[in-house]
Amino acid sequence: MPETVWLIPLKDLDDDARAVTLGDVATMELAAGQEDFVGDPFTMMIMGLEDESRLPYVIEAAGAAVGVFTLQACAATLAGWPDDHSAWLLRGFLIDHPHQGRGLGALSAAAAAREAQKLTARLGGGQAGVVLSVNERNPAAKAAYAKAGFVEAGRYLGGSAGPQWTMYRGFGD
Repeated sequence: MPETVWLIPLKDLDDDARAVTLGDVATMELAAGQEDFVGDPFTMMIMGLEDESRLPYVIEAAGAAVGVFTLQACAATLAGWPDDHSAWLLRGFLIDHPHQGRGLGALSAAAAAREAQKLTARLGGGQAGVVLSVNERNPAAKAAYAKAGFVEAGRYLGGSAGPQWTMYRGFGD
């Protein structure tokens, strides 16, 4: 049976809970070579707390923090999307190294897209889906996103680590 993942929005937590959750994030590990594709998870979460356009989340499974990501409004062009307002940007997506290879990436990416749809319904903004970019040298991540319902929507050459695929999942998908 697949694991259940929970998305914990950091901005909605009180200070005590946030400190505990950020402590879990601070101990997350990148797999060898992943530093080319994603930044430090703790730094990403702090940046998400400081930037109003970013909503940072911790991914939890089986009672443990297993990953992080941020949903960002008005920033979709950072992933090669043609405009900033029609899609949420999924960025900084990471599954903690000891928890990789169990299907949590695909489950969590799909959950992130559902969360973005709920945010659009609650906050407005007119987004019709979620966009992300994935490095061409990261086929495991691309496969996980595809399994989560994201489809290739073009190539993005603006990534700091080389060419990337732009992937999109509409809310009706």
